[in-house]
Amino acid sequence: MDLRINFSGRSIRYTEEEIAVVAEAMRTAEPLTQGHYMQEFEAAFARYQNVPQGSCFTMMNGASALELSAQLCCFKPGDEVVMPSHTFTASAYPYIKKGAKIAWCDVDLHTHVVTARTIEKAMTPQTRAVVVVHLYGYVADMPEIVDLCRERNVLLIEDAAQAIGAEINGQKAGSFGDMGTFSFHSHKNLTTLGEGGMLYVRDPALWSIVPMVRHNGHCAYSFERKDYWKPAMGNVDMPMLGDMMLQPNNYSLGEVECALGTKLLERIDAINDAKRERALRFIDGMADWPELEFLREESRRHNYHLLVARMTSGQEKRDAFMRAMYEEKGIKCVVQYIPLNRYDYYRKLGLGSADCPNGDLFYDTMISFPFQLWMSDEDFDYMLTSAREVMASLA
Repeated sequence: MDLRINFSGRSIRYTEEEIAVVAEAMRTAEPLTQGHYMQEFEAAFARYQNVPQGSCFTMMNGASALELSAQLCCFKPGDEVVMPSHTFTASAYPYIKKGAKIAWCDVDLHTHVVTARTIEKAMTPQTRAVVVVHLYGYVADMPEIVDLCRERNVLLIEDAAQAIGAEINGQKAGSFGDMGTFSFHSHKNLTTLGEGGMLYVRDPALWSIVPMVRHNGHCAYSFERKDYWKPAMGNVDMPMLGDMMLQPNNYSLGEVECALGTKLLERIDAINDAKRERALRFIDGMADWPELEFLREESRRHNYHLLVARMTSGQEKRDAFMRAMYEEKGIKCVVQYIPLNRYDYYRKLGLGSADCPNGDLFYDTMISFPFQLWMSDEDFDYMLTSAREVMASLA
């Protein structure tokens, strides 16, 4: 069997202009981290998100953005965080590391993301925060979720790792909550040479704190120095949030990656729109087989980071479809995001039980198609034709 279309871990190919920006940053950046390219990327990202300047902070990846958001929550013993079981593991373990207990909530079977109803069902008097994951690039119903979290006086964090550029009612994913996290991993629609991330923080009182927490606790001295070398360099200190002292990290993103991120923001909408157009073409091309259920969204509420479907006739037929696509057509589809409560790590922590039937059912019957932007039109058409032929053969 010859593999014609792989499920690639790389989402986009860089343009010559983007490559030139990287080369220029390699030549000129001084220093190679924490410099003006970082400042430009943070400012450009805030403009793109339509949030205040100074509220966005580059991170070395999406997981570090989540870890810093968890640290800023200042969890106390017994605090709980509500989040979906159907997500990538990095959505959850940062909050466990910072002292919170996870309360799993379910997702909507058709949209694959949480709703205010599924969140509310998992809430208790111990709920300190809610993490909403805009999985696959589709924005959850944030207006309703914002109202719920305000009513319950809990922190709201958006994991928008897969949803850059997606929006609802004209407002970008990651800008609704108290904090928003983004990933620029190799597989994302915007990727900064393999890794990268961003943290949005709504509260201006925290904006001066985040750079210290991100970069080893470095800060200026509180007094004027007669000689710049005494004491050496700068101070190291960490602020108190309430009765808790924050701890330092090194989550800095390099200048080359920041320069590339700023440049890529110029075409992220075009990337998302191109992927959405292709996704709709594929979904409409499979309309003769409604048992292969897709989420069809024409608006920018979905950036189609991934192209996923559910085989409503069950796991056996899902497996037969994937096997035929791979063995007969040379197309590698995958299954993604095991519900986290099924992993050994979370079981060992006592988090192996979850009342999330929709998340379980979707995972057990889902198919994720290869959907890298750089796939040729010829290969894309071949994948669509192949999917139609395999479904016809399984009828």
